[in-house]
Amino acid sequence: MVTLILGGARSGKSRLAQRLAERDGRVTFIATAERNEDREMMARIEHHRASRPEKWRTVEEPLDLAAAVESASKDSGAILVDCLTVWLGNLFWRHRDSGEAAIGECARKQLERIVEAGGQAHVILVSNETGCGIVPEAAVARAFRDAQGLLNQWAAQAADRVVLTVAGLPLYLKGQPVEA
Repeated sequence: MVTLILGGARSGKSRLAQRLAERDGRVTFIATAERNEDREMMARIEHHRASRPEKWRTVEEPLDLAAAVESASKDSGAILVDCLTVWLGNLFWRHRDSGEAAIGECARKQLERIVEAGGQAHVILVSNETGCGIVPEAAVARAFRDAQGLLNQWAAQAADRVVLTVAGLPLYLKGQPVEA
């Protein structure tokens, strides 16, 4: 089972993902954010960390998401990946000289591996919906927004359930609603 949870910033997507994951037994949380000197981002990471149950196993993996999911699938009831947007940003930064098409292809192939790797575990993917705002002025920001839109489409196509969160409320786009 793969669930994709989409939403804007502070829409409640991570909170919903955590509630869904708690229902599936042993949870592995895969964090994609990297620690750095950005104080605001570090505060966000700490907020997310504090909101997770201590019994959950946390894996920090900014790039090789597929390998992290493959490893976690061996002994997890749920694998929560938070979030695809930060992961894609990491790929864009690390492989910035490879070109957008190559980065997109890398992301698509890893996503295919993630879906296959889930096995019996419930894989919950959290991702930002970045295409609903203004058109970014910078070419690199437009390229990222476009790649994020494609990644969300690929994830939604592969997912059994797709949920859009708005103002903390879930809107089920694909699959059956569940109580969370």
